[in-house]
Amino acid sequence: MTTELRVLDPTIWDDWYGKLVFAFGGVPESPEETALWRDLTECERSIGVWDGADIVGTAGLFSFRLCVPGGAVVPAAGVTMVSVQATHRRRGVLRSMMLRQLDDIRAAGEPLAVLTASEPDIYGRFGYGAATQSAYAEIDTTRVRLTVPEGTDDVRLRAVAPGAAAEECEAVYARRVTERPGMLERRPGWERLRLLDPPGEREGASPLRCVLAETGGEVTGYARFAVKPDWDMAGPKGLVLLRDLEALDPASYAALWRFLFDLDLTSAIRTGGRPVDDPWQHLVSDIRRCDVRLRDSLHVRLVDVGAALEARTYTTPVDVVLEVTDSFCPWNEGRWRLTGDAKGASCGRTSDAPDLRLGVRELGAAYLGGVSLAALAGAGRVQEARKGALAEASAAFLSVVAPWLPHGF
Repeated sequence: MTTELRVLDPTIWDDWYGKLVFAFGGVPESPEETALWRDLTECERSIGVWDGADIVGTAGLFSFRLCVPGGAVVPAAGVTMVSVQATHRRRGVLRSMMLRQLDDIRAAGEPLAVLTASEPDIYGRFGYGAATQSAYAEIDTTRVRLTVPEGTDDVRLRAVAPGAAAEECEAVYARRVTERPGMLERRPGWERLRLLDPPGEREGASPLRCVLAETGGEVTGYARFAVKPDWDMAGPKGLVLLRDLEALDPASYAALWRFLFDLDLTSAIRTGGRPVDDPWQHLVSDIRRCDVRLRDSLHVRLVDVGAALEARTYTTPVDVVLEVTDSFCPWNEGRWRLTGDAKGASCGRTSDAPDLRLGVRELGAAYLGGVSLAALAGAGRVQEARKGALAEASAAFLSVVAPWLPHGF
């Protein structure tokens, strides 16, 4: 039977989403989580593949705005809810959905597509490059000390219910977005994602808790966390599970970390994904006892090479001709002259000789400034055609702070 790709009818969202859950192992989500994703789904930007009456593939897009180097926040389509039923592998179902999405994203005028990958090997062939990493840590707070900056003692901390503090926390988060590439400007409703706390998924931990940092009567930071109690013959060894921590200044940031270190009956802090250059690593006395591990996070694809490269700024002056290959978006193929600096950039078609040759996947990996073009060249994935061009472009593309995706989607 021939398969058919169609836009999602909102009236069958439950069936469509059920197929997605089944493809990801079939374990039902909590009613709270399912309700949230139902509310956030943009059905007009979601598609499915049908084999007769059966849904055999799903994919969706979220309308995001993403911070890029220089602080601009630009439209980006968040690719999400991608699945293919095991009965329909190797039939072109995924390829058809990915191609349709790229066409739709281009038509919407979004220069970027982004995703998080359950299996990172899948999406490289569609032009997505791993552009950010997240750092995970388990800090032994019985052996590690903090050295905090001046002013930390002046910060007031206040425990609040997470839901009651949502507005204050979102205001802090919103001020942080333009300071780090990769952060998402949260649209209404998305604040609920970070407050999800189904009892059935706590695995012995407490309900979610929240502490606000205040300076001069203003909320200047917050931490959301839970505590998982544990004991042995030597006494308590509870675990602090840190979900979120944002602050507007070093003193507020340090005060929140010190609070987490000092929680009674605990001996370790386990963080969720944090920026790879997160400042806490320079507050601790012994980084070796923090068990820091890295994992790929946001994958970026340039849907419109010219518009995407013009949307960001560059750390050092750059004037380079890029010869780009892109088998899935042929409108990106060819040579582009990028000229830019810290104030802005222009990027247009050119017939000039190339300085660098690379694929759109490599361009996506380097786009947010966390992956070096020189490192990609060392792996044979970027070729230098003009001597010196690689060093020039590598320095220009790098970000002053590491790009970071604060949460999945």
